[in-house]
Amino acid sequence: MEFGLSEDQKLLQESIGRTLEKVSPLERVRKAAEAHEACAGDVRAALTELGVAGMLVAEEHGGMGMTLLDAALASEMLGRHVAPVPFVATAVMAPIALAGAGSKAQQAAWLPKLASGEAVAGVAVSERAAGAREGAGVIASGAKLDGTALFVLDAAGADVFIVADKIGGLHLVKGDAKGLTRIALTSIDLTRPLGELRFNKVEAEPLSAGDAGATLRRMIDAGRVMLAADTLGAGGMMIEKAVAYAGERKQFGRVIGSFQAVKHMCAEMAAELEPCRSLVWYAAHAFDTMPDEASLMAAHAKSLTSETGRFVARTATEVHGGMGFTDLVGLHYWFKRIGLNRQLLGGPERVRHEAAVLQGWAAD
Repeated sequence: MEFGLSEDQKLLQESIGRTLEKVSPLERVRKAAEAHEACAGDVRAALTELGVAGMLVAEEHGGMGMTLLDAALASEMLGRHVAPVPFVATAVMAPIALAGAGSKAQQAAWLPKLASGEAVAGVAVSERAAGAREGAGVIASGAKLDGTALFVLDAAGADVFIVADKIGGLHLVKGDAKGLTRIALTSIDLTRPLGELRFNKVEAEPLSAGDAGATLRRMIDAGRVMLAADTLGAGGMMIEKAVAYAGERKQFGRVIGSFQAVKHMCAEMAAELEPCRSLVWYAAHAFDTMPDEASLMAAHAKSLTSETGRFVARTATEVHGGMGFTDLVGLHYWFKRIGLNRQLLGGPERVRHEAAVLQGWAAD
């Protein structure tokens, strides 16, 4: 069996890549980061035209009804261009939550808005995916929520939130709900704002039409695959920039790319990153077709790309020498994107432990 992309998938990825080259060049990314834009509206509008916002929304709700592998290809391009737009929570995790556990009314109310780009959805599941910090966690009592959720994905400007409580229940909270306090969190990556939510008897709608626990697990798995794909794209671009710089920068009358040490650095980056591609593809494929393997493959993909991405980010910066740390080159946007991906929804140490538990090699 030959496992590869279909012609339609190749065209999809190329189309998204070409669009991002036009609407999200480095200068646009820098402008959004410096202005602390919650979302680059022009970039998001261009992607919405391509159907990216509704990739995982069923056709009956105005979406494309595509697979997680299709979404992973889009995520790779977003990482490649460090696009300052909401995606992981809004376009992937929230639609999965609503499709898996939302009622017909909840699906009808929100899925069309997500598919059309009219609404942004934040997802608060970090306490379940990465472990709760002291003082964090959400408690559900009837239809009310109390507590704190940290590292909320796509939090800035969200119209609705999907919130996981301490025991794994899922809840839908409107962005303007009474008693809800939204706090912007500062992270190293200015292209994707994170948030903190504080709940004080906030009215919430339970997502209880399906298996909430299984749906939460699928949300986390899908989110991890998207972050892995994003890192894959960011790492690939860092390698290309390092190779291009090595072919231009001269020392001792020769381009530095002619030095054996620099050649080895570039070759090692490519050799380390390329195996991540097949693992990310397989993890996304398993999500839709092999549910028994989905969590394990998502954990493997997230862990490997997190470690490899860090190596690529460091090495590509070293190839650039002192220029690698300057804002002029802009390499730090990819560097920081990879750094944040590494920790979101569970760092590599936690994710590796989960994989070991799933394989029976460690205690839960």
